[in-house]
This record gives sequence, C-alpha cells and structure tokens, in this order.
Amino acid sequence: MAHIRPAMFPGGYAAASSHSLRDCLSRFILGMLLLAGVPSAYGEIERIYLDSTDLNILVDDNHLFHLVQIGESNVTLQIHTQVQHPDIVQFVPSPLDIPGSADPNDTAEITHDIWAYGKSPGHSEVTFNATPVGSVNLSSVFLRVTVMHSNTISIISYIMGWIYFAAWSVSFYPQIYINFKRKSVVGLNFDFLALNIMGFTMYSLFNCGLYFSKAIQDEYLSRHPRSVNPVQLNDVFFSLHAAFATLVTITQCYLYERDDQRVSMTGRGILSGFVVVVIVTAGLGAGGQIEWLDFLYGCSYIKLCITLIKYVPQAYMNYKRKSTVGWSIGNIFLDFVGGFLSILQMALNAYNYNDWISFFGDATKFGLGLFSLVFDVFFILQHYVFYREGREFMIVDSSDDASNMTSSGEGREYFMVNYWHADEKKYDLDVKA
Repeated sequence: MAHIRPAMFPGGYAAASSHSLRDCLSRFILGMLLLAGVPSAYGEIERIYLDSTDLNILVDDNHLFHLVQIGESNVTLQIHTQVQHPDIVQFVPSPLDIPGSADPNDTAEITHDIWAYGKSPGHSEVTFNATPVGSVNLSSVFLRVTVMHSNTISIISYIMGWIYFAAWSVSFYPQIYINFKRKSVVGLNFDFLALNIMGFTMYSLFNCGLYFSKAIQDEYLSRHPRSVNPVQLNDVFFSLHAAFATLVTITQCYLYERDDQRVSMTGRGILSGFVVVVIVTAGLGAGGQIEWLDFLYGCSYIKLCITLIKYVPQAYMNYKRKSTVGWSIGNIFLDFVGGFLSILQMALNAYNYNDWISFFGDATKFGLGLFSLVFDVFFILQHYVFYREGREFMIVDSSDDASNMTSSGEGREYFMVNYWHADEKKYDLDVKA
C-alpha cells in the first residue's frame, strides 16, 4: 500500500495533523449520529414491517406474504425468523438476505417475498431479528400463524358462531311475548331478572370500554402487545341488546299482574355486594390506583359470577310452585341451541387447529357453557316431566252469572281447565266444543 508523506500536503506537518483531527472528529460525530438513530450520508433502513400480521394456512399448503423495507443500507442485512413452534410452520427463505447498496436511498420502498409452509395444525407466534445486531429495530414486527386441517370446518365454525349469536339474541323475546299475552308476570322470578340486568350491564361496560375507548385499547395492547382486541362489534351489539330486552321484561313487571312477587332479600344482598365492588373499583380507577382496564376486568368477573347463579332462583321457584307456568320454555330452547352450538364450535376449532388446550384449558368459557346447558336440560325436565300441567274437563253452566261466560245453544259446554297449583285459585279456561 502506498504511503502518503505529510510533506505532500500544503502546510506541512501542521496541516496533516489538523486534517487528522478533523477526520477523527467527523468519525466521532458520525458514530454518535448512528447511535442516536439519525440518518447519515451512508444511508440506513428506516423501518421494516409485514403486509399482514395474521396468516391462515392449510396443512401442507404455502402462503405468500411480504416484508417491506423503507430505506436502504450500505451493508448486507440478514433477517432471521424466531418461530414459537417450528413443527407448525416454516419459512422460505430463512434467513432473508437484504443486500446493501453502494448508493443508499433513505426513501426507497423495497418488498421481499417470503413463503410460509404449514407443517401441522396449530397456532404459532413468529418474531424477527436482524444481523448485524442493532442495524434495524424489529421489536414491533411479529406474525401470528394459524395452520388448520380444513377450510370447510373453519367456514362451518364461522356460520355456527352467527347462528348461536342469533339464537341467544332472540331468546329474550318468548318471555316478553308470553308476559304480554297473559298480561301477567306471575311465575317469572324477579331475582333472575335483577341478576340478569346487573350481569348484562357489566358485560356491556366491558365490551363498550374495550371496543370504543382508545385509551383502554392502548392499556390492553401494552399488556398483550401481540394480541388482538378480544371484543368485536357483535359482542357489543349482543350485550346492549340483552340489557335492553331485560329492561323491557322488567318494565312488564310494573305494568302487568305480578301478585306479591318481589326481589328477595338474598337477591338484594348479592346485588348490593356487586354494586359495592363496582363503586370501589371505579373509585380506584378514578384515583389512578388501578387502570381502567382492571375496572373492566372486574365488571367481566361480576358477569361470570352472575351467570353461575342466575338460574338458581327460577329453578327453585318452579320447584316450590310445582309449576313452570309463566316461565317461557321457548327461552330455554333457544338458550340451549346457542349454548350447544357454542361448545360444538369450540370442539370443531380445537380439532381444526389441534388446540385441545383451549377447549379444556379455558375452564371459564367451557364451564359456563356446560353449566348453562345443564340448567337448560333441568328446566326442560321441569316443564315436560316433573311439573307437567294436569288438564281436566269440567262442565260449566254458562247461564250462571258467576261464570262470566256466554255461549249459544243449550247453555252447557265442556271447558278444559289448566290448574297452575293446588294452592292457587287462578286457572286458564280453554273452550272445548
């Protein structure tokens, strides 16, 4: 290598020394700028991102997605994938080479093709890193991969989701209709209604908070940075609609005959306890002691507790009266259909994604669904087996003023009497020709 003597520069040794100092200072400043992340004349990759963060692939199938870089570097980079479950998915190429440029362009946008291959059913999270280390920040770049057995099963599961959503939404109206038709709410337990309105109010708060509040969404994503919002629009609609339908039923309790029915002291005590929890957690949230997301979690836990106990008062009331008159069996059938399809959907998804841990491991969702089904079956047995309505024929003289009935012909007709309970004086009279 040729050596340049100091005498070759104008100004002699002093000039050479001065140049060396400026060169060292320039290199030092350049290094500090690089460490600070400020673009330099050498160029650097400003950002790397994926065109999708969720992939759904069939087993033994390939799926193309893209890695996009903004800006160029003068050095070659290698992008490595860190796969949570390598037996589920693999990527080609791996690693991905990004060649350096002799003349880096800080605004260039370059797309790289990457193929994902589904090896076995399941879910896997994928993160990325680059070498040389620190050349580009990939901490926010991630991929959620779902490999499934069958796309048909996935479609069936999706349809089932909407069917049980519709069944649960419609299930409130048979009770409203029977109350309207009878002009009475006798037989409908008020503790059940009180617990229901409390539960669906809490559920609505949870869903609306996570769906509409940007601040709460940010809190959730800060705790679960690679997760998605668990609340969808149909969840918001269902909870608000359920609260509305329950309010309509409660309004009927004020308009129609209700006898001496009221919310029991036990029911009031339970509801008071839940109200205290809500007030305390809301106060802690307002005072900054807990985040509002924790307050919403508290609301969701109250909803879960209510779901576990809300059927008990109605079942006990039916047992005590030895009758289900006034309690809509249509509501139970629709609730049963919704609960059965919900569990069936969980089973199909568990098979399709080979994810039985989510089926048996999510004890809350599975347990609540199974618990509701057990009570639905019990109500059906109460209605059709245990307290099946006895019907008798009796002769009523329509000429009797006390009968408040009119008829043509001989003035004597057969009426079918449906008694509610031995202790009750009320009965329904259906004309029998």
